[in-house]
Amino acid sequence: MKDFYVICDNIRSLENIGSIFRTSDALGVSKIYLCGISGKPPHHKISKTALGAEETIPFEHYRQVGRLIVKLKKEKVQIVALEQDEKAVDYRKFKPKFPLALIVGNEVDGISQKVLKKCDKIIQLPMSGQKESLNVSVAFGVAGYYIINKK
Repeated sequence: MKDFYVICDNIRSLENIGSIFRTSDALGVSKIYLCGISGKPPHHKISKTALGAEETIPFEHYRQVGRLIVKLKKEKVQIVALEQDEKAVDYRKFKPKFPLALIVGNEVDGISQKVLKKCDKIIQLPMSGQKESLNVSVAFGVAGYYIINKK
């Protein structure tokens, strides 16, 4: 089993948190880190979309994502941000190295430049339509399935 972690950085929607738990369960994620304002179980809005996954996936809360990144880097975890950025590479060209932590950010503001500078890699999903991005939990699902199944 690959050590795959998810870092939720200031995710404001509890339903998105629940959806990330549910997708993490499907992917076999090792642990979810809920940082900043990200809500944490138990909460009925998380349970509504997680459908019990919030009880099976280990999670921890960190007030500051920067401190978590430092801790994980000391443990030789590759830190990857999922964000639209000029330094980002198309997720399909990314070659993951495990253990790996994928950071997903706030629904409006994304991941801050301060946090992006601490990441080993930034990946993005190409957008062909009028919208700039996907819902954070949907984007996590797309990138997560790619990462966990990449040989």
